Amino acid sequence: MTDKIASKPSMDELIRPHLLDVKTYEPIDPPELLAKRAGIPEDRVIKLNGNENPFGSSPKALEAVAKAPLHVYPDPLQRNMRAALSAYTGLGDEYLIAGAGSDELIDLLFRLFISPGDAVIDSDPTFGMYGFCARVAGADTLLVPRRADFDIDVEAIAQAAARPGAKIIFVSSPNNPTGNAVSEDQVRALLDTGLVVVVDEAYFEFSRLTVAGLVPEYENLVALRTMSKWAGLAGLRVGYGMMSPRLVNHVIDIKQPYNVNIAAEGALIASLEDSDALLRRVQAIVDERERMFRLLDSIPGVTPWPSYGNFILCSFEPGMAASVYDGLAARGIFVRRFSAPRLADSFRITVGAPHETDAVIAAMRELVAVHS
Repeated sequence: MTDKIASKPSMDELIRPHLLDVKTYEPIDPPELLAKRAGIPEDRVIKLNGNENPFGSSPKALEAVAKAPLHVYPDPLQRNMRAALSAYTGLGDEYLIAGAGSDELIDLLFRLFISPGDAVIDSDPTFGMYGFCARVAGADTLLVPRRADFDIDVEAIAQAAARPGAKIIFVSSPNNPTGNAVSEDQVRALLDTGLVVVVDEAYFEFSRLTVAGLVPEYENLVALRTMSKWAGLAGLRVGYGMMSPRLVNHVIDIKQPYNVNIAAEGALIASLEDSDALLRRVQAIVDERERMFRLLDSIPGVTPWPSYGNFILCSFEPGMAASVYDGLAARGIFVRRFSAPRLADSFRITVGAPHETDAVIAAMRELVAVHS
């Protein structure tokens, strides 16, 4: 009996080896923690690090959440959501599937296509969720550097796609955090590799650029969108994917039956019904983005990158970004830095309300002048 007890495996031996010390996704902290860090009341925090919508949610969405029958399971086949998404996107509901955020759909695509040792192709720098899901799945990530202007390198991606075991190409458009978009011709070239091409259109409403029209034409195309940014539903976690009916059915087969909760379902449908009003808010954010870009461009030593999203990436002279970032945080203004080596001298600013733009610009002028 003693020998049997002594031979029991440790917890670390039971955990899958590649998950023992996995590099995690870098999340943002909640407002209350940011306020504590800056030593100010929470209502004085200027939170420009999460690409959240400064206008909040649609009143109709808030009403739908308040009235949601929380004691009832949601429809596992998502019939009402898919019908509403069909009316909004113009695609048949057989091409549509909702998820608990587009992040869940990314994870489900890994579950569907990726076995340990397979490879995915990512264009660096970009959204960190693709690499994180690859690490959790035990996949290799083939990082193809973006060009000097942050455009994707289609030829290099095609070369990587020829590697044995390569399964999925991820493309963020507009790209988070650089703000640039891909063209339809570029996406068609990637689709011609035969791999699954996932185009993440989380910021579609701010760019109006999409490859959704190609979905019925290419069985290997997946386009993802979210309700977090344009509709202000980040806290409810709801997004959707556009893909071939065959892929939709496979995702339905492997997803959790009730993956989108009843409150999120109600909010999605109500938001789509109120899309005209929400899109007017989107236009206000786009207008503010352009104003912020002009103001940032007027600060010596700051290089803002043109953006199709609701954010702007700023590059600085070597060593300046960290100092300005810390100075902003000390004033209760929080922007987003990244660990990617290529972004060491950069940070991303979410487009907020006009008074928040004014505050961040004024602070940056002071901090950059001190550093210079």
